[in-house]
Parts: sequence; C-alpha cells; structure tokens
Amino acid sequence: MDRRIRKHRLRFLSWLRRSRPGPISFVKHYAYKDVKKATDGFNRVIYGNSHGAAYKARLEDGEVALVKEATVFNERKDFFYREVQFLERLHHRHLLPLRGFSTGHKRLLVFDNIQNGSLKEHLNDPLKTPLNWKTRLEIATGVAAALEYLLLFSNPPVYHVSINSSNIMFDENFTAKLSDVGLLSSVGNYVNVPHSSCSEECMGEECGSIIFQLGVLILELITGQSSEHGGPDLIQWVQGSRLGSSIHMMIDPDLGNNYDHSELKKLLAVARLCIKSKNNPTFPISQVLRYLQKKVVIAHD
Repeated sequence: MDRRIRKHRLRFLSWLRRSRPGPISFVKHYAYKDVKKATDGFNRVIYGNSHGAAYKARLEDGEVALVKEATVFNERKDFFYREVQFLERLHHRHLLPLRGFSTGHKRLLVFDNIQNGSLKEHLNDPLKTPLNWKTRLEIATGVAAALEYLLLFSNPPVYHVSINSSNIMFDENFTAKLSDVGLLSSVGNYVNVPHSSCSEECMGEECGSIIFQLGVLILELITGQSSEHGGPDLIQWVQGSRLGSSIHMMIDPDLGNNYDHSELKKLLAVARLCIKSKNNPTFPISQVLRYLQKKVVIAHD
C-alpha cells in the first residue's frame, strides 16, 4: 500500500474512533473513588432536580469544583458519552466549563471552579458579603448573553436550560456561570439534531420558557427573594398595576439605597418583557440581551 494512502487511512481511522460514542480521550476521566472522596461521600449537595443532584467537590489540586449526577443517562451509556463530548465543546464566559467525567455507581460530570459558591448563597446567607447593584446587573446581562449563545450559536441549540439562583455559580472573579445546561429537552428526551441551529427569531415554546426563567431570575436579583419559594408572588407583583408605588418595598434590603433608580426601572421593564414570553414569546433572546445592554448601562471601574 502506498505510504501516503496508509498515512491518510490511519488518520481517518483515528478520527473515526474518536467520533464514535465511547470513553472520551480528550476529557479528563476522574476515578470514581476520587470524586466520591472530593464530595465527602456525595454529601455536599448544592442543588438537585429531576436529573440528579449537584455537589461541591474539593479536588486534589485544591480547586473547588461542581460535580453533577447524570441520572437520566443511567440506561444509555452512549448518550452519556455524547453529552460529555457536546458539553466539552461549549465555550462561553458565562457557562461553567466541563472539566471531566466519572463513571461508577453514578454517572458524573465534573465542572470547573466554583470558588465563590452559588448566587443563592450570596442572596440568602447572612454570613456572605451582599452583592452590590453593579454585580447584580452584570449577572443579569451575563446570563442573557449565555442564553443567546446556547439558543442561537450552539449546534445543536441547547433547550435544556435551568436558570435559578441555586445553579448560577461564581468563579474566583465573581463571574456568573450557568451550570445546568445540556442536550436534554424539558421533558427528558434526548435532542437528536446533528446539524441545526435555532433561528434568529427563536420564538418557539422552548425559547419562551427559557426567557421566562431569565425574567424570574432578574426579579430575584432585584428583590433577594428566592424564585423557588416566592416565584408566583414575584410574578404577580411585576405584572401588577401598582408596580411603581411598591418598588421601594420589594427591593432587597441588602442593597439599602445603593442602586440607581433609573436602572432599576429599566431592569424591571426587562423582567416584565421576559415574564410575558412564557406562553407567547414576543421578543427573542437576542433582543432581550440588546435591551439589557442598551438600557441598563453598567459603569466599569
């Protein structure tokens, strides 16, 4: 066989092996016992949902990482490896990067550092330093930018996105990172769209639900109230006719008077637009992001 043909054949076979579902050679494979030890026997729970729990882990190198169960893949190992391959390709400033995976009694995804914990901790833990107004604006804009990337620039688009204060993490620089995304649909089905992207308008039901979640998160940033427990009341409040006269009573007490009243009103307007998108999307995520960037001016030091 010609040497050049043999060389190209070997390259092709190597690529073919990498493209098949199976153990991932370019993502770190953590020993199950090491992950179990790092999470204190899977007892350091940060949050949980229908797809499994997420744990705080202190790795051997001292870095604080997030470990997520992937219980929905327990019956389909090939789907799990495809998920790992896909998540490894996602790169955005406001997405928690995949660091590795582990298999054993549980199938686990290991994500990069969460040095400063979750948004929920900083909104509810009295021992944590309260988040200032500028940081809250940056969180809202950053999450919106991550959603635009997932819906419009990922191939395939990511419709499984859960947005709340429990699964938004902070790195060492207090950059907000979404941690609960994947190729699963909202009803637990595996999305099989190998070569597609969401349209620029993105006005479907899945996009509307994601934009709605962003609106609830913005309300949580403004009020400090948990969307998990006070969500319905927050939604009724922002949709009410007396919104203007009740704003001062709903502001997170941790902010005191250290916020810009004009920016607050504009941020509430964004939240109202997002809340309206749940069943009948009016604005695509790209327009929501542009509105945030244009109307809410973040002054950088």
